[in-house]
Amino acid sequence: MLAFFRVVEVGKFIRIPFSNCVQIITIPLLINLKLLLRRPRFNLYHSIDGSRSAKISMPRKDFTVDGNVARCNWMITSLSKDGRIMEARRLFDEMRDPDVITWTSVISGFIKCGMIEEARRLFDRVDAKKNVVTWTAMVGGYIRSNKISEAEKLFHEMPNKNVVSWNTMIDGYAQNGGIDSAMYLFEKMPERNVVSWNTVVSMLARCGRIEEARKLFDRMPERDVISWTAMIAGLSKNGRIDEARLLFDRMPERNVVSWNAMITGYSQNSRLDEALDLFEKMPERDLPSWNTMITGLIQNGDLRRARKLFNAMPKKNVISWTTMITGYVQEGESEEALKIFSRMLSTNGAKPNQGTFVSVLGACSNLAGLGEGQQIHQIVSKTVYQDSTFVVSALVNMYSKCGELKTARKMFDDGMTSQRDLDLDLVSWNGIIAAYAHHGCGKEAICLFNEMIKSGFKPDDSTYVGLISACSHAGLVEEGLKYFDELVKDGSILVREDHYACLVDLCGRAGRLKEAVDFIERLETKPSARVWGALLAGCNVHANAKIGKLAAKKLLEVEPENAGTYMLLSNIYASTGKWKEASRVWLKMKDKGLKKQPGCSWIEVRNRVHAFVVGDKSHSQSKLIYSLIRDLHSKMKKVGYEPNNVFLSDEYEDR
Repeated sequence: MLAFFRVVEVGKFIRIPFSNCVQIITIPLLINLKLLLRRPRFNLYHSIDGSRSAKISMPRKDFTVDGNVARCNWMITSLSKDGRIMEARRLFDEMRDPDVITWTSVISGFIKCGMIEEARRLFDRVDAKKNVVTWTAMVGGYIRSNKISEAEKLFHEMPNKNVVSWNTMIDGYAQNGGIDSAMYLFEKMPERNVVSWNTVVSMLARCGRIEEARKLFDRMPERDVISWTAMIAGLSKNGRIDEARLLFDRMPERNVVSWNAMITGYSQNSRLDEALDLFEKMPERDLPSWNTMITGLIQNGDLRRARKLFNAMPKKNVISWTTMITGYVQEGESEEALKIFSRMLSTNGAKPNQGTFVSVLGACSNLAGLGEGQQIHQIVSKTVYQDSTFVVSALVNMYSKCGELKTARKMFDDGMTSQRDLDLDLVSWNGIIAAYAHHGCGKEAICLFNEMIKSGFKPDDSTYVGLISACSHAGLVEEGLKYFDELVKDGSILVREDHYACLVDLCGRAGRLKEAVDFIERLETKPSARVWGALLAGCNVHANAKIGKLAAKKLLEVEPENAGTYMLLSNIYASTGKWKEASRVWLKMKDKGLKKQPGCSWIEVRNRVHAFVVGDKSHSQSKLIYSLIRDLHSKMKKVGYEPNNVFLSDEYEDR
């Protein structure tokens, strides 16, 4: 049994002594963090098994006359469902005359266990007994394995097809983005059932072709609760929330999924009061209802109400806990995120999953909490997630942000040896490149990038953010420009505002401010606050008042209440001797009632966190600390250092 964690507060920082109660944790559910705080997904295909993968048909009734064969069929089906496929295969091989149900059961068992090639070898045997269910199971297996071309070929070879066969292939196209192919097959169907209609309506709504979806919905000869729910979810996703509500009110019957879909729709469209009103009116709620409402509140920045609802939940699962932890991390309240994680572990209920670990390690990264991060690493090492690329990447990031670059690199090297999925491995490469960027090791980041390319990995948008940032921090301007040019010419990667901001930062740090301005002016999209902020920071470093004034003006148009912008502009004027302008900006900031939060740093010594704010003298050893600082300043001056006092604020000078 997990012991309760004792949370100790030191100042405003949290110390969580995890290590005394690390035990093996069995995780029943895998949640991908990327999907965690997106809008909840409703699986509306009752021709497939609750997930997005095609259902593997397992015979429910056995009409075999021979009692021995019937018993063997039952045992093979049971073993296959339990994942004991090799035992099922041995029993199958011992049978004298397996019937079509036997063949279908063992082929479906191999498919369910991910052994699609072995399933196909059985399927192709000369003595194989097959019917439409067997063929459909094989088509569904290929779809489940993301082998859509093989599924398509087998579907066209089928001697006989039923409505389930057609639905399976249509859903396969829908899963793999083949919208037009799915529609073509739908139009060719000799007969359709409600599942056929639901599949294409959901598909069209999901990909933004909402008008076509609505026309098909209106044409449906019969509708079930899934049909209505799919249409409501589609309209909500595409911003037509009032139309979705009209449809919701017209529903002949509703289930809890219908209510959840409507609540999600209101949350997606930032209409929280209506979402909460509907939540209160629900005749019954399940766990997804609570999680949907909490997620919606967090997505809209209402963490206070989300926490209140979270506390009122009659029961919580791993999604509930992880959503709340992620919400606090996103809002910059990492200490509270660690508190919730501690509570989660002490409840003996939900166990952390991949998403939980990624979020809570992110909290440790934000706090530079190496101790907590190491303890969470211990917990991870006792779970099935120790080889997860997302968790390994989060650990790499945590150790990097805590100053342990060597440990981060070791995590990367150890993690890469155990990974098999090429697409997921890219996450780890991006993580270690970003780690070197964070430490200003540009050349090492470039070497890693080249090594990644040689290993057969194609960089994505995140790769280039880390790479260009590394060049920026290391002053490798020409290299950074070259990689940005590569990114633009690639064409397959979406260039986003992070890339623009990195390029402006690259030029700004190097003093090439005119180039940065020219680049911004050529952008086809409206520059974001991040882009203007990068330019303003460059102007501050190089004391360029003219461009700094432009950057500040544009930045204040986007973020009028940002005190930091006024501070930087005032410093730029002061550094160029324009004291009147500096004073005018400073007074304007004060008139608006804006105040920049003072910088804060902290250090851990002997399990105690010591926090410091600029000019603060509240520390018990402040006299000794300031004495040492004065001594350091004296030594720095002797070796030629000249302090730049123009950047000191009035508040600091007053002290």
